This record gives sequence, structure tokens and C-alpha cells, in this order.
Amino acid sequence: METKASILIVDDDPSIRKVLAAILEEKGYNVDTAETARKGTAKSKAKFYNLALIDIRLPDMEGTELLGRMKQTMPKMLKVIITGYPSLQNAVEALNRGADAYIIKPLDIDNALSVIQSLLEKQRESLKMTQEKIVEFIESRAKQLEQEELCK
Repeated sequence: METKASILIVDDDPSIRKVLAAILEEKGYNVDTAETARKGTAKSKAKFYNLALIDIRLPDMEGTELLGRMKQTMPKMLKVIITGYPSLQNAVEALNRGADAYIIKPLDIDNALSVIQSLLEKQRESLKMTQEKIVEFIESRAKQLEQEELCK
């Protein structure tokens, strides 16, 4: 059975948090929200999230700074910047600080869902490949140890 992906929404606008959470929950995701970077950081330390949607402008810090903090607390978590203030400088800074995608407000919900779904699918594939490599390593190491035992 496949577990539902968990998504953290960090945005100071309560209507955006509420609408995004409702849409994502309807699509089958587990959703949590935070209205500040500090609360988002605390939640990412306390619980695993597959993906975070981060507003670029938060009351207590810039979303691009939050990217770096979340990369430290949860390096494998996907991070998507959402902004109503798009600029080339913002996009470059966000990507340089670890954003996996950059979405512009007002949100095109179909596009946002497509980006989220695509990122989560890549994450699942990466995890599957990692698990397969671990299994291969264990199997080959076990055979190697058996061979060494036989040669003694």
C-alpha cells in the first residue's frame, strides 16, 4: 500500500493556506500549514514532509532563507517557492538556495498540481532506485562474505 505524500504549506496569507490545503487534501495528500518561517522550520524538524510550498515573503524571514534552513533540517524534502513577486533575481536565488520549483501567484491550480505531482513522482522513483541499490549491495556483500567463509 502506497502512503500518501505529506505537504507543508508555509504562507502568511490564511486564505491561500486554506484553499491550497483543501485542494491538496482533496487530491489525497496529507497537508499541514504554517504562517511563519519559524513555525514552518519547527514543523519540518518535528515531522517528515515530502514537499514544502514556501511563500517567498514571510513576516519573519524571506522564503529563500527558509529554503536553506529546511535543507538543513530535512535535506530530501522537496521545496517549491510560491511568489506574487516574480523576478529573475528571485527565481535564480530560490533555485540557488535549493528550490526544486518556482510557482507564480496567482496560482494556476492545474499547473501547481502538475508541478507537485511531477516532483513527488521523481522523489518516489529516486527512493525506489536507492532501495534497489541497497538490496543489491546487501545481496552481493552477503555472497562475498559466504565466499570468504568458504575459503577459510
